[in-house]
Amino acid sequence: MRPIIAITPGEPAGIGPDILIDLAQQDLQAKIVCIADPDLMRSRAEKLGQPLNIHSINNTSDIPPHQAGELYVFPVRLKTQAKAGVLDSANAAYVLACLDTAVKLIQHHQAHALVTGPVHKGIINDAGIAFTGHTEYLAELTSATPVMMLATDKLRVALATTHLPLKEVSQAITADSLRRVIQILHHDLQTYFGINTPRILVCGLNPHAGESGHLGREEIDVIDPVLQQLRTEGMDLTGPLPADTLFTPKYLDQADAVLAMFHDQGLPVLKYSGFGRAINITLGLPIIRTSVDHGTALELAGTGNCASDSLRSALNLAIELGKNNLK
Repeated sequence: MRPIIAITPGEPAGIGPDILIDLAQQDLQAKIVCIADPDLMRSRAEKLGQPLNIHSINNTSDIPPHQAGELYVFPVRLKTQAKAGVLDSANAAYVLACLDTAVKLIQHHQAHALVTGPVHKGIINDAGIAFTGHTEYLAELTSATPVMMLATDKLRVALATTHLPLKEVSQAITADSLRRVIQILHHDLQTYFGINTPRILVCGLNPHAGESGHLGREEIDVIDPVLQQLRTEGMDLTGPLPADTLFTPKYLDQADAVLAMFHDQGLPVLKYSGFGRAINITLGLPIIRTSVDHGTALELAGTGNCASDSLRSALNLAIELGKNNLK
């Protein structure tokens, strides 16, 4: 048996449909259901000159293993016709409806994992819908506490906070929130990645990890006490370490994951080392969700000049993790 993987292409004006169409040109080791408007996928494939047979379905029970040039689509209709490269706030609700539908398919055991294409946060907010990202939206849908982690073949970076303005980060890092993030990270590294005793490096928040309190006290008052407590529970935690020296072979060669305190502390390093091949994984959810590591790239939509490498990596990991749901 092969897992059923639900894929949402994301923003219809972006490259999400393009990279899925490109990926669909090869045989894949799973059953694939695309949650989107069939007309969008058909018209974009024609624009790209890619052969694609669209099969609209209302359940996933009869989906065969994916074959090149075929795509099974669970229909969610656009509010207005999408034009490659041109955002339209009228389609913001459509983007979220695709996510809602995909989650329901997994909850009703019609799919085993979710792979998401890139969305455009700005246009969703322009439509009057409060939206900070996939991670937070999926957590709300599933009543879960999310932990955002990006991974390449050599590096995993999780975040203590996600999409927050920098001025709000310090207040968001509390003992309770940090403890919960580390517990989820530790648990999911064991459960999903088969690492019996994860070795986790923890960044400090401030330059030089606070310089003994001279550059900030978050390390002394919050981070270090949490790490000390969790070490008594058997967790292998190193830190808080200065972020500017943590991302070096001396430390990374001895670690399974890094926990950064905020988005732009850890992700620039990871994306520099593996952009286009990295995978975004949401830990802490009752569903498996992976995603691409890039944005909508509106200027490339419909041109045929975008690569599907990150989507392929996200799909491969979703397949691997989704197999566990077959047991």
